Amino acid sequence: MPRLHLAHIYRLGIKELWSLWRDPMMLVLIVYTFSLSIYAGATAMPESLRHAAIAIVDEDASPLSARLAESFYPPRFRSPELISAREIDPRMDRGDDTFVLVIPPGFQRDVLAGRQPRLQLNVDATRMSQAFTGGGYVQQIIAAEVNRFVLRHSGGATPPVDLAVRMRFNPNLEHPWFGSLMEIINNVTMLSIILTGAALIREREHGTVEHLLVMPVTPGEIMLAKVWSMGLVVLVAAMASLSFIVQGALGVPVQGSVALFALAAALHLFATTSLGIFLATLARSMPQFGMLLVLVLLPLQMLSGGVTPLESMPALVRWVMGAAPTTHFVAAAQAILYRGAGLAVVWPQLLAVGAIGSLLFIAALSRFRKTIGLMA
Repeated sequence: MPRLHLAHIYRLGIKELWSLWRDPMMLVLIVYTFSLSIYAGATAMPESLRHAAIAIVDEDASPLSARLAESFYPPRFRSPELISAREIDPRMDRGDDTFVLVIPPGFQRDVLAGRQPRLQLNVDATRMSQAFTGGGYVQQIIAAEVNRFVLRHSGGATPPVDLAVRMRFNPNLEHPWFGSLMEIINNVTMLSIILTGAALIREREHGTVEHLLVMPVTPGEIMLAKVWSMGLVVLVAAMASLSFIVQGALGVPVQGSVALFALAAALHLFATTSLGIFLATLARSMPQFGMLLVLVLLPLQMLSGGVTPLESMPALVRWVMGAAPTTHFVAAAQAILYRGAGLAVVWPQLLAVGAIGSLLFIAALSRFRKTIGLMA
């Protein structure tokens, strides 16, 4: 096996950094990915219910109906508007309301009499995320308010079971706490693959690879130089984003060790930069690399456990994604950043990321040698 010279790896890596510095579009991409993209992903597209428009048709005009109207308030709902029944369809057609709650006449009387009156909830299902989440919230709020009202007026005994819900790690279910950190985790994967793959294709298009072939450097040294230089850029950008955007601008608390997260990210970057080089050896141009990136990146991000828990996926998908470094990195990063886990908890995930990264590096190096052999 050819001997690796650290001086060659260092100087080639510096060359990669200078090449990146002279590429303004890549610099803009890096800055945007770890600044505005993080902030927008955390605040602009919340998955949780926030400021949903609701109107109420109160045909009962009772203390209970007034209490129900007062139970919807910010930040999950806007303050409800009281409207008439004939305004329901025009307002929903215009998109003024996502929810319209109709309280029928005699509602309070029927409740106190032990009957089961029906409420009508009209939902604008075109606003799918709010409709899905908000419908459940509306039912919970109405059930809780009606039960409290009945107990107070009937002098009933306290229910035999009192369920105390305690939210850990995110007490107020703030979406930015989850969205911002997951954006960093996903962007580390995306940008590392793009930078290393683009660096190799750029050298091929500019003829720089031919220059390297006549120099006393080995394919392993060339690859390691790209891995450490592009990985370092992404790691520094991710840590700066974690400090200034997530903790600073968004005020998201980080529960665990930032240094341990940096270690996990470094291991993950070793795997993803190797994957980027492997994809670049398969592609002949940047458009082809972009198409390969879509085919690989979407499953890595959507099926790694960051968007949907692995437990909710089919067994075959879980088995396949067990071979992806992102699955183990997401598990380790969430444990560290959300739950404050230490090395004693996340070492299996770190070991898995390192092992998968080594296999990807070997595969990429083999492809890279063949590519250079064809060009020689």
